Amino acid sequence: MIVDSHHHFWRYNPIDYGWIDDGMAKIRRDFLPADLHQDMVAAGVDAVLSVQARQSVEETRWLLDLAAANGFIAGVVGWVPLVSPSLPATLEEFAAYPKLVGVRHVLQDEPDPAYMLREDFQAGIRALRDFNLSYDILVFERHLPQTIEFVDRHPAQPFVVDHMAKPRMKQREIEPWSRRMRELAKRPHVSCKISGLTTEVGRANWNIADLRPYVDVVLESFGPNRVLFGSDWPVCLVACDYPRWMATVQELIADLSPTERSAILGGNARRVYRLGDL
Repeated sequence: MIVDSHHHFWRYNPIDYGWIDDGMAKIRRDFLPADLHQDMVAAGVDAVLSVQARQSVEETRWLLDLAAANGFIAGVVGWVPLVSPSLPATLEEFAAYPKLVGVRHVLQDEPDPAYMLREDFQAGIRALRDFNLSYDILVFERHLPQTIEFVDRHPAQPFVVDHMAKPRMKQREIEPWSRRMRELAKRPHVSCKISGLTTEVGRANWNIADLRPYVDVVLESFGPNRVLFGSDWPVCLVACDYPRWMATVQELIADLSPTERSAILGGNARRVYRLGDL
């Protein structure tokens, strides 16, 4: 079974999605379950995980409603107010939704690069353990030193790094990203998604050689049992359609054993996010 561990839904408006700039104009529209189902079937994907795109409890509720109505949505990585006194009540509310499997905060956009090390944020992360929720880490390469310190403070909390921590692929630079990712990978409670790479390359004429050095670092350092496939649909559509991305990932992991490929393409997502039998 192939599980896409990372995609988004939205009803587009320029206020909530101001990050979709002119270079991404083709995704300035609604993207809903019917759109995704068509694309994922074409790519041979069986199930998906919906990830938050707005920092609101309302969006988390909406994603959970979509998941309840669409069987191919296996789980939701939503947003909750991690630094708010209302967090316990919010987590209690969402405990009634079995498809809430994780939480994410858009750390990459916080003005303070050490936001994740704030004590109130730490307290929010500690609260996730009582609800068996993973945490998705969305950061840029420059945040990796803080990220290492962050995950070290929570050795029992499952973490998943989104988009391979966004290496500087436009500049074709691999250091210090490679060194820092290898250090991060020494933490067994941290996994990593192969996702969001084609938009990081920043060129419409990208090819697999642009991606391979970075993916190889992740495969070597995290190992096949802590790497997850994700599409980052519909953001990926700016540079790559869904079937091409699926084929690209399969080529990038082609030298691995069938068992290892199966883990990356679905088994690891099912384990890390506790999806059970799909």
